[in-house]
This record gives sequence, C-alpha cells and structure tokens, in this order.
Amino acid sequence: MSVDTVTTAPPTAPDRPPSRRRRPRSREERVWGTLRVVTIVGLALVTIVPFVYMLVLSVRPIAEVLLEPGRLWVSPSEVTTDTYREVLTSVDDGGQGFLQYMGNSALVATVTVVVTLVASVLGAYAVSRLAFRGRGASGFLFLIVYLFPPILLAIPLFVLFSQLSLRGNLLALAIVYVAQTVPVAIYMLRNYFATIPVSLEEAALIDGCTRFGVIRRISLPLSMPSLIATGLYVFMIAWNEFLFALLFLVERRDNWTVSLGLSRLSGSIEVPTTVLMAGSVVLTLPIIALFFLAERMLVEGLTSGAEKG
Repeated sequence: MSVDTVTTAPPTAPDRPPSRRRRPRSREERVWGTLRVVTIVGLALVTIVPFVYMLVLSVRPIAEVLLEPGRLWVSPSEVTTDTYREVLTSVDDGGQGFLQYMGNSALVATVTVVVTLVASVLGAYAVSRLAFRGRGASGFLFLIVYLFPPILLAIPLFVLFSQLSLRGNLLALAIVYVAQTVPVAIYMLRNYFATIPVSLEEAALIDGCTRFGVIRRISLPLSMPSLIATGLYVFMIAWNEFLFALLFLVERRDNWTVSLGLSRLSGSIEVPTTVLMAGSVVLTLPIIALFFLAERMLVEGLTSGAEKG
C-alpha cells in the first residue's frame, strides 16, 4: 500500500515594488536651490532684524542704549516697561497719549474698511458680471485713478473740507481714505469675481434669487479669501497713512491718529530714542497681529467648501 505524499511549496514573499532611487540633482538645480535658500534667508533677515532691534531698544534703559547702541540683545535684568508706560499714558497724565491715538486710528481704519468693501463688492460685481458700455476700460480707469499721487489731491481736499468745516473730523478723514482705496479694491475684487463660475449664479437666478441674493449667497461666500485680503490691505493703508491725517487733524490733538503721534515723537529732541522705538512697536504690533489673524481666516476661507459632508 503506497501513501502519496503531497509537498507544498513554501509561501512566497509578496512582490515589493522596486525601490525608487532619488535622481541626483544636476549642477543647475543645486545652484538654484542654494540661491533660493540664500535669498529667503536674506529677505527674512532684512525684514526681521530691524524689528528685533527696534523691540530691543524699546525695552532697554536709555543709559544702556547710549553706552552700547548697537547691541541686538538685552539681558533680563535690563528689561524695562517704563517706555511703554510713557507712550500709552494720556497727555494729561504726562505721557504721549498713544492709547487714544490707537483708538482714533482703529476707528478710522474700521470705518474705511467697512465702507470700502461694501462699495467695492457692488462695483466689482457689476464690472465682472453686468454688460454695459465701457466695461472693458473700466478696470484700467480704476487703476489710473489709484495711480494719481496723493499730493495732487491734498490741496483741493484741504480747501473743500475747510469750506465744509470738516477739518479735524475723524469721519471726514475716513471719507478721504475711502475715496483713495475704493478704486484699487474694485480692481482687486473684480479679478476674483471673474473666476467664480457663472453657472452657479445662473442656477440661483433660475431658483428665484435676485441679484443681491446671488451676491449674498453665492458671490460673497466664494470670494471670502479675496475679501479678507482686500480688507487687510485697506486697513493697513488707513492705519499707516500720514499726509491726509496731518492736513486734516493737526489742529485737533485729541483726534490724532497713531501715525501723527509717532511723527511728533520722531521730530522732538526731548523724546528719548527708547520712547520713539516703543511708539514704533505700538504702531507695528496691531498690523502684525491682524495679519496673522487674517492669514488663518484666509486659509480657512480657501479650504471651506472643498469637501461636503
């Protein structure tokens, strides 16, 4: 009686994809890669080092600054907040009054952003969607208006606001800023509205939406990243502007903006350098904080609606 034996082959290892070797970079790629790194590092240093030096000077005592003005670091024992206390304290209490100046600048900049965005959204939507004579040249004309130097408009606006008794008024200054920023805001938003598919708006119109309903439900949510970027740009213009603030507010110190307050510090020989640097930090920090906040909102606006469910 014979017994058949069955031999089984040992299990084979699963097929593995061939290992991909990284292609060695050519000399041109290595050169461009090195130049890219050097350029990024150089631009970062040019941007960061002045702000760091300004921040260091603002927390050092004036005596130490006079002894070692070029030092880019500060020991914990040297740190002082007296300069910021002097900058933020009101003028009546012996300070520089920057807290009030910042409130004035925030009011003017906020009103400018709100009015500019409302006018720009309607204008940009009309230019990008509605058919009318001169539509093709409208964007170019908006940009040309923005390219006019502000000094050309300063004298006529100064005479006009003097005749209307609006000099020294913060809301009047906001009107000037709106007139300056609306053309470029329309130019920026028009290009973004043009990328929104027309079929979405046509479907909403078929469902019974009006034009304003389409703007509110379709165009505005999809254009949120562009609205945030444009609003941040307009806010920075209104926050940092100096020429028109000087013309219209110089006689009313209680309505000064932060740029006027900083110019007063820089033009006075009685103000220490450390106080001037503290004022510069106070002027810069809100813009930096707003930029990082807007960057997060910008990223959220770009990614929102990418997936459903």
